[in-house]
Amino acid sequence: MTIGRLNHIGIATPSITASLAVYRDLLGGTAGEPFDLPAQGVRVCFVDVPNTQIELIEPLGAASPIHGFLAKNPAGGQHHVCFEVDDITAAVAAMTARGARILGVPRIGAHGTPVVFLHPRDMGGVLVELMEAPGAEH
Repeated sequence: MTIGRLNHIGIATPSITASLAVYRDLLGGTAGEPFDLPAQGVRVCFVDVPNTQIELIEPLGAASPIHGFLAKNPAGGQHHVCFEVDDITAAVAAMTARGARILGVPRIGAHGTPVVFLHPRDMGGVLVELMEAPGAEH
């Protein structure tokens, strides 16, 4: 199993609307429409930039994991980086065999494909998301 390309950088924000002023208006990205992911407790908006995407993530309520992040970082900030993998099940097995801790089990992410997160303590303090993207260039 090899890690594929960087798919997106997740940015936690207290307001997607306010963050769009930066990522769309100031930096010139192209924004999609925000949408809710109730199962994950978040509202999401993807902004395309030339070489990747920015995923703006706003909490849907106090139970959202992003709510806890924003309690520590009220202005928001980088939440995670996401890399593509061909097969999420194989990636979980390979990362576990290499000593990485997996947070939870694979679930459907904002792109509609399976994702899983690696514990930041095993990744130099960075929360890393692996996203299944079969056939993606690696």
